[in-house]
Amino acid sequence: MTLHAELVLRRAEFALSVSLDVPDGGVLAVLGPNGAGKSTVLACLAGLVRAQRAYVTLGERVLDDDAVHVPAHRRGVGLLEQRALLFPHLSVLDNVAFSPRARGVPKAEARDVARRWLAEVDASDLADRAPAALSGGQAQRVAIARALAGEPDLLLLDEPLAALDVDAAPAVRGVLRRVLRDGGRKLTTVLVTHDPLDALTLSDHVAVLADGHIVERGPTREVLASPRTAFAARLAGVNLVAGVAERTGAGAAVRTESGLLFHGMPARDLADGDAAVAVFDPGAVAVHPRDAAVVGSPRNVVDAVVTALEPHGPVVRVRTREGLSADLTPASVADLALEPGTPVRLAVKAAAVSVHAAPRTPNEGRRRQ
Repeated sequence: MTLHAELVLRRAEFALSVSLDVPDGGVLAVLGPNGAGKSTVLACLAGLVRAQRAYVTLGERVLDDDAVHVPAHRRGVGLLEQRALLFPHLSVLDNVAFSPRARGVPKAEARDVARRWLAEVDASDLADRAPAALSGGQAQRVAIARALAGEPDLLLLDEPLAALDVDAAPAVRGVLRRVLRDGGRKLTTVLVTHDPLDALTLSDHVAVLADGHIVERGPTREVLASPRTAFAARLAGVNLVAGVAERTGAGAAVRTESGLLFHGMPARDLADGDAAVAVFDPGAVAVHPRDAAVVGSPRNVVDAVVTALEPHGPVVRVRTREGLSADLTPASVADLALEPGTPVRLAVKAAAVSVHAAPRTPNEGRRRQ
């Protein structure tokens, strides 16, 4: 069912004001730093928290408006959190059967539903176990089955893989993808996550939340390929330089608050003075000793200081005090004798840099609609 939600909530110094639309069967990933309001959005959609102003519809049903607040147990919403929260006194089978039983389904029929969903998440062999005998990955599979056994019209996922170890998370992610995307029964879903792989694997669209407002939204691959906020850039693993746009002949540049001019290839929706970001891959950054001449003629040269060296697959990610990163081979790191505190010179060709419009404030942050 199609979800439409407009939520306004104030608590002490925190203010939430968001608008969300998820088409029937769509999966929206909500990304953002800690404290941005992601879990609060889910709590409002689930009916666990009532916003000061809310208008929420799910299909033809109104769940919240000025006169209506449908309680959580009558919303037709399933919620899956980081912890499985299984009932310790019930077997796995009866944990999953609890959802249909709560809707008035007879016990035998509810157990049949539970067995079907346990099979769907590859957990049939766990049916007779107690929750205490399950690993973290097994418990989360059971929790997924329990959430889906209730046949919700809307599924809410709050960091469902965050508490799993690196071995269990990929398998459970695969289960979620299968039941949400590949099973032919697409279920309208809102997913809160910090992991770009979750967003890329499971969602159609993303919304980036900051300080209670959506600052960026759009198709998942588009947003993560060309982020316009620092948080989305960190998730996507790319560099982002923020400032204001300056047209430069056939190209464009971003001028930072410190006066640095970063040249790149312009987006069509950019004019002089617009808030803008320059985005480029760490692999496009060349690193030179501070006192060495820069080879070639890159238009972007920045003096920086190394702050960290991090393994990143087959390369080493070099992070700097200036917020820029470069990917180098281990041999290059050794040749340059890089370590925290090393002064370096970074060079990036303008052709490797994309310049995009960016939101000035949270309220101006709507991306592609």
